[in-house]
Amino acid sequence: MLKNTLAIALIAAGVLGLSACDVKKTQEGSLTLPKYEIDKTQSGELTMPKYQVTPPDVTVGKRDETVTVPVVGTEKKSIEVPTLDVKTGKEKEAEQASRQMGNASSPSN
Repeated sequence: MLKNTLAIALIAAGVLGLSACDVKKTQEGSLTLPKYEIDKTQSGELTMPKYQVTPPDVTVGKRDETVTVPVVGTEKKSIEVPTLDVKTGKEKEAEQASRQMGNASSPSN
Protein backbone atom coordinates (compact mmCIF):
# COMPACT_ATOMS: atom_id res chain seq x y z
CA MET A 1 0.00 0.00 0.00
CA LEU A 2 2.88 2.33 0.73
CA LYS A 3 4.27 1.72 -2.79
CA ASN A 4 0.93 2.67 -4.37
CA THR A 5 0.69 5.86 -2.35
CA LEU A 6 4.26 6.81 -3.22
CA ALA A 7 3.67 6.17 -6.94
CA ILE A 8 0.47 8.26 -6.94
CA ALA A 9 2.27 11.10 -5.15
CA LEU A 10 5.12 11.10 -7.69
CA ILE A 11 2.71 11.08 -10.64
CA ALA A 12 0.69 13.94 -9.11
CA ALA A 13 3.86 16.00 -8.54
CA GLY A 14 4.96 15.39 -12.14
CA VAL A 15 1.57 16.41 -13.55
CA LEU A 16 1.49 19.49 -11.34
CA GLY A 17 5.02 20.45 -12.40
CA LEU A 18 4.24 20.07 -16.08
CA SER A 19 0.97 21.95 -15.85
CA ALA A 20 2.71 24.84 -14.09
CA CYS A 21 4.82 25.56 -17.19
CA ASP A 22 3.41 27.98 -19.74
CA VAL A 23 4.84 27.42 -23.21
CA LYS A 24 4.26 30.01 -25.95
CA LYS A 25 5.68 29.96 -29.45
CA THR A 26 7.35 33.32 -29.99
CA GLN A 27 8.92 32.84 -33.44
CA GLU A 28 8.58 30.51 -36.40
CA GLY A 29 11.58 28.31 -37.09
CA SER A 30 13.23 27.84 -40.51
CA LEU A 31 16.19 26.11 -41.99
CA THR A 32 18.06 26.98 -45.17
CA LEU A 33 20.92 24.80 -46.29
CA PRO A 34 23.98 26.37 -47.89
CA LYS A 35 24.45 25.79 -51.61
CA TYR A 36 27.86 25.42 -53.17
CA GLU A 37 29.00 25.72 -56.75
CA ILE A 38 32.41 24.43 -57.66
CA ASP A 39 34.07 25.35 -60.95
CA LYS A 40 36.94 23.38 -62.47
CA THR A 41 39.78 25.84 -63.06
CA GLN A 42 42.51 23.39 -64.06
CA SER A 43 42.65 19.74 -64.98
CA GLY A 44 44.89 17.56 -62.87
CA GLU A 45 47.68 15.28 -64.02
CA LEU A 46 49.74 12.77 -62.13
CA THR A 47 53.09 11.34 -63.17
CA MET A 48 54.43 8.68 -60.86
CA PRO A 49 58.20 8.50 -60.36
CA LYS A 50 59.98 5.49 -61.80
CA TYR A 51 62.49 3.42 -59.89
CA GLN A 52 64.86 0.70 -60.95
CA VAL A 53 65.32 -1.73 -58.10
CA THR A 54 67.94 -4.46 -58.07
CA PRO A 55 67.05 -6.94 -55.35
CA PRO A 56 69.76 -8.99 -53.64
CA ASP A 57 70.52 -12.58 -54.62
CA VAL A 58 70.12 -14.95 -51.71
CA THR A 59 71.44 -18.48 -52.05
CA VAL A 60 70.61 -21.03 -49.39
CA GLY A 61 72.47 -24.31 -49.45
CA LYS A 62 74.07 -27.00 -47.31
CA ARG A 63 77.64 -28.02 -46.61
CA ASP A 64 79.35 -30.58 -44.44
CA GLU A 65 80.98 -29.25 -41.30
CA THR A 66 82.89 -31.04 -38.56
CA VAL A 67 81.72 -30.16 -35.07
CA THR A 68 82.38 -31.48 -31.57
CA VAL A 69 79.38 -33.34 -30.22
CA PRO A 70 79.13 -34.16 -26.52
CA VAL A 71 78.75 -37.85 -25.88
CA VAL A 72 79.96 -39.90 -22.93
CA GLY A 73 83.29 -38.79 -24.27
CA THR A 74 83.74 -36.36 -27.13
CA GLU A 75 84.15 -37.25 -30.74
CA LYS A 76 84.23 -35.39 -34.02
CA LYS A 77 81.20 -35.92 -36.21
CA SER A 78 80.43 -34.59 -39.69
CA ILE A 79 76.99 -33.03 -40.02
CA GLU A 80 75.23 -30.96 -42.67
CA VAL A 81 74.72 -27.27 -41.78
CA PRO A 82 72.81 -24.61 -43.74
CA THR A 83 74.67 -21.92 -45.66
CA LEU A 84 73.52 -18.49 -46.75
CA ASP A 85 75.10 -16.29 -49.42
CA VAL A 86 73.78 -12.79 -50.10
CA LYS A 87 74.79 -10.51 -52.99
CA THR A 88 73.58 -6.96 -52.54
CA GLY A 89 71.97 -5.01 -55.36
CA LYS A 90 75.17 -2.99 -55.84
CA GLU A 91 77.27 -6.15 -56.06
CA LYS A 92 74.86 -7.60 -58.63
CA GLU A 93 74.96 -4.41 -60.72
CA ALA A 94 78.79 -4.39 -60.64
CA GLU A 95 78.87 -8.06 -61.65
CA GLN A 96 76.43 -7.45 -64.52
CA ALA A 97 78.40 -4.41 -65.67
CA SER A 98 81.66 -6.38 -65.69
CA ARG A 99 79.96 -9.18 -67.67
CA GLN A 100 78.62 -6.67 -70.21
CA MET A 101 82.06 -5.10 -70.60
CA GLY A 102 83.51 -8.58 -71.09
CA ASN A 103 80.90 -9.36 -73.74
CA ALA A 104 81.51 -6.04 -75.51
CA SER A 105 85.29 -6.59 -75.71
CA SER A 106 85.06 -10.20 -76.97
CA PRO A 107 84.95 -10.52 -80.77
CA SER A 108 81.75 -11.85 -82.31
CA ASN A 109 81.66 -14.29 -85.23
